[in-house]
Amino acid sequence: MTHTCWGIIGPGAIAHNFADGLKEAPSGTLLAIAGRDENRRNRFGESYGIDPSKRYTDHQQLCSDPDVDAVYISTPHPFHAELAIAAMRAGKPVLCEKPAGVTAEQVRAITEIAGQQGVFFMEALMYRCHPQIARVIDIIRSGEIGEVRHISSAFGFAAPFDPASRLYDRTLAGGAILDVGTYPMSFARLVAGAAMGERFANPDRLKAVGHLGASNVDESAHALLHFEGGITAECATAINRAMHNTARIIGSNGQILLPDPWMPGRDAGPSDARLDITVGGQTRIEQIERPEHLFAFEAEIASEAVAAGLAEAPAPAANWQDSLGNAEALDLWRHEIGYDFTAADRAVSRVIRGVLPADHPAIPTRNVSAIGRPVSSLIMGCDNKNSFADGAILWDAFMEAGGNAFDTAFVYGAGRHEKALGEWIAARGVAADVVVTAKGAHSPYCTPRTIGSELAMSLDRLGLETVPIYIMHRDNLDVPVGEFVDALNRLRDAGRIGMFGGSNWSVERFEEANAYAAKHSLEPMRILNNNLSLAVMERPVWDGCVTSNSPATLAYLRSREIMHLSWSSQARGYFLPAHLRDRLPAETGPEQCFGSEANAERRRRAETIAQECGVSTHNVATAWVLAQSFPSFALIGPRSAGELASTLPAFNFELTQADVTWLNLESDER
Repeated sequence: MTHTCWGIIGPGAIAHNFADGLKEAPSGTLLAIAGRDENRRNRFGESYGIDPSKRYTDHQQLCSDPDVDAVYISTPHPFHAELAIAAMRAGKPVLCEKPAGVTAEQVRAITEIAGQQGVFFMEALMYRCHPQIARVIDIIRSGEIGEVRHISSAFGFAAPFDPASRLYDRTLAGGAILDVGTYPMSFARLVAGAAMGERFANPDRLKAVGHLGASNVDESAHALLHFEGGITAECATAINRAMHNTARIIGSNGQILLPDPWMPGRDAGPSDARLDITVGGQTRIEQIERPEHLFAFEAEIASEAVAAGLAEAPAPAANWQDSLGNAEALDLWRHEIGYDFTAADRAVSRVIRGVLPADHPAIPTRNVSAIGRPVSSLIMGCDNKNSFADGAILWDAFMEAGGNAFDTAFVYGAGRHEKALGEWIAARGVAADVVVTAKGAHSPYCTPRTIGSELAMSLDRLGLETVPIYIMHRDNLDVPVGEFVDALNRLRDAGRIGMFGGSNWSVERFEEANAYAAKHSLEPMRILNNNLSLAVMERPVWDGCVTSNSPATLAYLRSREIMHLSWSSQARGYFLPAHLRDRLPAETGPEQCFGSEANAERRRRAETIAQECGVSTHNVATAWVLAQSFPSFALIGPRSAGELASTLPAFNFELTQADVTWLNLESDER
């Protein structure tokens, strides 16, 4: 491809800017438009000479057009993620207006899918493509102003209050931070990164204040940032008042002022810019004179990248990780001022389709007679999502893949994680469809009395009357085991829990509990929730942790047909490729827990099977847990839908009993 033919989704004002810029881009041409409003679509088509046959009523038609090489998305914010995903699943490269997604989780999904599909994706931070930004980076890296100490930038304007406008309408993810706050935030991160010799940097601290107006969106907001090495920054944004709309970089020997960093030339050419560089008390002015339309630079960079088959844009345009880091910072900025999206917000409430590959394997289920319903063999760990907006994409994808089981605990996130899961269950109306495992009685509050009180709080957070599975998070050897059995039976008789068991319990204590239950005609413990992974736990992950990967415990589970729910079932990344393992923190990485020569041999054998079966070593490790001859379920903790997708190929093959024995190092031959 030497030339890029573009289709635009959303014929609004910003689409006109891009189309005008595209006219001056040697490597790109506008070919098609998609929009629901017939009049707007046709007016746009007439303005840019788009053939009537290329004026589509919906995005699917445009994305299916073989003549369209790439797609530019310029709809309101809440539709960016789903349209970008739909286009990339159709094999189309994407340039998406900022913000790429209204939350970091949406941006994470977008970038993962770009990687899966092997297509170009770029967030359209148009100002980054103007030559003045590249010149600023050159000056910083030359050392002319010394070490960068502080960055100050603002972007704000006074728009009349209209609760139905995209700026003030919360259902459209309105507000200053997502609309124009992304400019000063991305600028601060860009400059801090340049000062460190990197493409960008993420703040290690962020504090903010802001004002939520009558429509409950941020009308103005200010953030203070701190970066590694002591660089500080201040970012300001507003939609209800004009700001100075400049950017200043202060160094140890001087400073750079950008009088017009965001929109030099505004909506047409020329797009001349100016830099005021002050060193030693002397100021020189650099004029950057460019006749092009402001959007021509972005249109050309994206068109060239697509034509060249690149996956990401060249610097200083935003690459995938830059866009993700910016979204994370914007999330934190909004959180700091009290603007968090919930399930009630249409901006994040819709299910986004296509997050998983279309050909993904389905997660199988096993019937669990003790609760009278099937349970998916993979159980989603819910210990890393603080809100509905954080978890919804992943949990929706898990259900789409056939998963129905979720694991949470009273102590996770000080209750935030249970509350987030409960909000999602209510929003999706799946209380009768999901199997929730609740855990409580973690040390040091592991007593019979705390079980009931913590469960009551967990059920309230989850919005449930009962949970099918309840597990004691720890054991307390100072308490007679019968007292725990009695407490659990009372909750079961009251209809608050179904089957129950223990996490990090020894087999001896588990058996003692069930002997007590048999003697007193009570319901026994039916589930053990210990570590079980192909890699044997050599050192506990946390104090009090217990592994089931010993010959005696495995024999016990087989003889009693005990249901086992395995935490760290994938050995905390021990079976990932070396280049991914190396990214994990050394102090908490898998080697700290699983490092041994025996486990290294298990990994080598898993690599052999993985190569034979066309899957990852990680998939072999997951399949090993599920291939046990007792009811074995794998608790997984993916942080994203992409991580979930990487686990699903574990169902594309089966391990034989000979494979399992060989992986256990119980035989040298398969």
